[in-house]
Amino acid sequence: MSVMRGEPDGVQAGPASQQGMRRANLALVLGVIARGPRSRAEVAAETGLTRAAVSSLAEQLISAGLVVEEGPAAPSGKVGRPGTALGLNPLGPGGLGAEIGVRHLGACVVDLRGEVRAWRRQEIANRGRQPAAVMADLGQLVRSAVAESGLRPAGLTLAVPGLVSGSGVLQRAANLGWQDVPLAPELRAALRTAGDGLAELPVQADNEANLGGLAERWLDERPEDFLYVSAEAGVGAAIVVGGRLLRGARGYAGEFGHIPVHPEGPRCACGARGCLEQYAGEAAVLRAAGLTSTRGDWVPLLAERAGGGDESARAALAGAGSALGIAAAGAVNLLDPAEVVLGGGYARLAPWLLPAMRRELAARVTVRPWAEDRLIVSKLGRRGSLLGAAVGVVRAIVADPGPLAGG
Repeated sequence: MSVMRGEPDGVQAGPASQQGMRRANLALVLGVIARGPRSRAEVAAETGLTRAAVSSLAEQLISAGLVVEEGPAAPSGKVGRPGTALGLNPLGPGGLGAEIGVRHLGACVVDLRGEVRAWRRQEIANRGRQPAAVMADLGQLVRSAVAESGLRPAGLTLAVPGLVSGSGVLQRAANLGWQDVPLAPELRAALRTAGDGLAELPVQADNEANLGGLAERWLDERPEDFLYVSAEAGVGAAIVVGGRLLRGARGYAGEFGHIPVHPEGPRCACGARGCLEQYAGEAAVLRAAGLTSTRGDWVPLLAERAGGGDESARAALAGAGSALGIAAAGAVNLLDPAEVVLGGGYARLAPWLLPAMRRELAARVTVRPWAEDRLIVSKLGRRGSLLGAAVGVVRAIVADPGPLAGG
């Protein structure tokens, strides 16, 4: 698995100082190696650096535990003995992801190659709980994942179902009942109780759909322009344009669940009427299926009912698919994405959502070519957000290894 598919996360501008130049060159060399094992000569050829410079930079990366020598490089067809291949160190610094869902918590550690080294998921009802209590449970889950992985994480990214400001404050998470929660300080306070140093990690936070969309770009064959739509309790989206996440002027882009699909429809928790979430969100679909007293995870329950021929469940999912198709058609006409990707809980429910979605898209996307095979089901499914959180940490290391390599 290559974690470096897509555009790099940092811009490697030409620095003025010698130290800055070396830091940029460390990133340049590591970025090439991250795309697959290379000999020093191959790295030199791809970067335009001298072989002497590459050798010096490679030794610095090896000393920092970021790169290892893997043995003879693949034959190049040139005369002479092949060089030694350099690859990312699977025992080097890792990426740590954490996730708060309405009904679960998650933690994941990946190595520098993007391989999952530990995965934890705990089913727990978080709606209405105090942030400190949720963070205490999440802290325990994070520590157990780190212990299992055997790696030392270089940073932590937290996925949450709500609006996150640029400063890391969860401004609003209606399905949790949270507002204005400073996520990093809350999580650090929970991690600090163990005294294992995890509280000192850099902590970032982002919306779960954003991270799920980035995971699609980084870990699968998604094009540079696509719309990612996912659902857990609510409905969210990530808009990827030119290989990068479109956040909007204030970071609110992707509130797909609040696109009006039936303007005179029922009132939404946001205060508006007829929002998509009132037709394709968890509560709406369960209500339509006659399952309002359900406790626990709604996605496998509906998949089991629909797969077993339950007509109420199938009708509820068809109605959700129709609403999703109306909203997706508006987004396609506005944004012209190459693909629409169904992720999160929708990936599991796709067999019953897709027919109605395809009908709506075919009927409503008429000003541009649209083929039904451009509506894609995510291979990552409900793992996408947590994978995106963890892999994002690794990509940041590759984009700028200087702080870890002493550059």
